[in-house]
Amino acid sequence: MSEPARKVICRNRKARHRFHIEETIEAGMELRGPEVKSLRAGQANLSDGYARIHRGEVFLANVHIAPYEPATRENPEPERERKLLLHRREIDRLSGKVREKGLTLVPLEIYFRDGRAKVTLALARGKRMYDRRQEIVRRETERELQRVRKRSRQGR
Repeated sequence: MSEPARKVICRNRKARHRFHIEETIEAGMELRGPEVKSLRAGQANLSDGYARIHRGEVFLANVHIAPYEPATRENPEPERERKLLLHRREIDRLSGKVREKGLTLVPLEIYFRDGRAKVTLALARGKRMYDRRQEIVRRETERELQRVRKRSRQGR
């Protein structure tokens, strides 16, 4: 059975740089009409977003979905908290991990799957500055190795 088609609206590119991703989970989003139209037009920004658990519900905070211009009165606040739709067991499991292990919930991407807006959340641990530097050094050495291998193949 094939994977359903996904149309990615926006990605949080900084998330993988700032955090160690431990696991990911897909959640539905509770949106209002103009927000859906705005998402379909690609008008969203995840860069400073995070998710929080409050009273047994998960909310997506600090995610900017631009107002939909043709909508007249019913444009909600661009950075309002939006409820995420998860099963009770998933919320309880995430809540336990966030509370005891010092992890945080970070949105990685927003996309449409089968006509429904979804968000991929990551259970993540923040990277320290030296972790980031080590990651950069590791990437650069990997690129240099690739260059050397490519040159040696061409020289044959």
